[in-house]
Amino acid sequence: MTASAEASGDRSIAAGGSIRQAISGDGSVGMYAETALMLPAEAFAFPENVPDGLMNLPERAGLFIGRDRELALLDEAFEATGGVVVQAVHGLGGIGKTTLAARWAAGRAGDFELVRWITAETPADLDAGLADLAVALQPMLANVLSRDALRERAVQWLAAHEGWLLVLDNVSSPTDVKALLARAAGGRFLITTRRATGWHGIAEPLSLDVLELAEATELFARVQGGAAADAEGLCRELGCLPLAVEQAAAYCAEAGITADEYAELLARYPERMFASAAEGGSSERTVARVWRVTLDRLADTPLAGVVLRTVAWWAPDGIPRAYLEPLGSPPEVTEAIRRLAAHSMIRLHEDGDLSVHRLVQAVARSEGETYAHQAALLLFKAGLRALGVAAETRWLTHLDALASYAAPSDDRAEEAWLFQLGGIKQRHFQVNHSIELLHRALAAAERVWGPRAEDTLFVRSELAHVYGDVEDVERAVALLEQNVTDYLRVYGRRDPRVFAARTALDQELVRAGRAKEALASAARNAGEAERVLGADAEATLEAWAAWASALGELARRDPDRYAVQACAATEALLDRAVAATGRDSVVSDMLRITLVWSRRNAGDLAGAAALYEEHIESQTRQRGAREITSLLSRTLFARFLWHTARDPNRAREIAVPLLADWERLLGDTPYVRGLRQEFAPLLAA
Repeated sequence: MTASAEASGDRSIAAGGSIRQAISGDGSVGMYAETALMLPAEAFAFPENVPDGLMNLPERAGLFIGRDRELALLDEAFEATGGVVVQAVHGLGGIGKTTLAARWAAGRAGDFELVRWITAETPADLDAGLADLAVALQPMLANVLSRDALRERAVQWLAAHEGWLLVLDNVSSPTDVKALLARAAGGRFLITTRRATGWHGIAEPLSLDVLELAEATELFARVQGGAAADAEGLCRELGCLPLAVEQAAAYCAEAGITADEYAELLARYPERMFASAAEGGSSERTVARVWRVTLDRLADTPLAGVVLRTVAWWAPDGIPRAYLEPLGSPPEVTEAIRRLAAHSMIRLHEDGDLSVHRLVQAVARSEGETYAHQAALLLFKAGLRALGVAAETRWLTHLDALASYAAPSDDRAEEAWLFQLGGIKQRHFQVNHSIELLHRALAAAERVWGPRAEDTLFVRSELAHVYGDVEDVERAVALLEQNVTDYLRVYGRRDPRVFAARTALDQELVRAGRAKEALASAARNAGEAERVLGADAEATLEAWAAWASALGELARRDPDRYAVQACAATEALLDRAVAATGRDSVVSDMLRITLVWSRRNAGDLAGAAALYEEHIESQTRQRGAREITSLLSRTLFARFLWHTARDPNRAREIAVPLLADWERLLGDTPYVRGLRQEFAPLLAA
């Protein structure tokens, strides 16, 4: 109940309650009076000495491992005198920025009058931390000044004093702290942030990378509470990211499982494991949560998320920007890449390539395979443009990564195209791997398009040719016989594709050692093609080229009987093909190389070498001297000159620039070392 009072005379005052209201006796004047506060005298001046116990560094310094280089750089930076010194430690979320800052600040606490830690993820967090600093400095102000006034009080204290260190943890944007840094110019600031850019003129950035493998393994053992013999492999799988290693070790300790068992769970249930925090730990400090916060900040640039979730399916390093061009206009793609790099989600390199931590990729992939198909399509388009051994080798690295991440059962048309192209390219490098890729492409093609679709039949044909390369001739012939049957069933006997399918089968029969069978089959196929399609049709000429190849194989086995006939017939067909299709057409080149061996079988080594040189010139005109097919042809030519034509001087002239071109494109690889060893006797002669 509110107390009341009445005035006893004119102009007298009646006071009620806490004197929040005063009324004159005649009621002519009303007045509201606020409760009066008496500020202590200390509030009007800063304390002469900093109170004890103000240092509030987090306990994470206890998990510190390694980082000698970064600690030394911080020591060097903060030894500077005069003016404000600001260091911004930046890097991927979970990479250990907070732990590094806490360890360094703890080790240097004696050098500063005041060491204070402020979480500064948002401007509101920073303001709250500054207000708390003011209260820590002058506790009597806690219930006297507003939070805004307390913040201002702290900034004024910092501006008026020297010899302090303020750690601003997890700053989101340089603009959030710029005003504070400008006003408080007498001390030291150590900032941790995921922002890699925007610090020019504000702070000196220091990039933080992952731990060394030995350091990551030591961290795992320390958190788990013992020596984990199998931790090294898991730490490598986790990319030596401190937060991920710590999270995994704590989980293993609580669940009573080994590092290998954790790795198995991670492979099967990545989304759940990346989000799992230890009991008593913060759910905010998990791998999944840390990067989800960053992606949320990039929501105003949706393409940034698309880029990250796409590159998650490729190899982590050496990602060309050109692979991402189809995702949007050049400004849009550039802006997405810029923002991802600015927030340390990817790294940009001087050669223009991108890289992304493998664990960032794993978390992005754990959201589902929605972007796997897009990654496959972009990679397929990039593969069509990848020319030269170096470009193809890098492209195949990304292809293999996607093949290992994406489940074959989820393959669609995009993957069928991609693995088909990969199988064709890999044929030059690892033939057995080529077979694996083409098998996967064929399975996808049969599921997506059906067993008799033209694209499916093409993949089957390519697979057959690679089986021929490894001399699994029965399987190669069986696949091509199935193709002939399916082409006939779908397109009818007069379609050019049917003649081409029979030609492919006849060529494989030659490689299988069934030359007489191939000769008869090719003659029938070529004769029928000539009647249906015409003498100069490409399918007709290719059918005759298969016939010439079979005749040449018979000449190799029995030169006295077949060599002269093979040379004459192949020369006539070559003239006919050049006239109809040009000197550099596929069929002209097929016939040219067939004639090389027919002349060799006939004993005309000089003529064979001259024609082989024409073949090399044709390859160079079409593809350039350093394209993979051209390099392989030049390698075979050098061997031909050395071992077959018995012309070591000319072979040496070819081999010297050839080996230089191989090394320029592939580097010091086993293949190049093998070539150098093979040609060493020739070069030493």
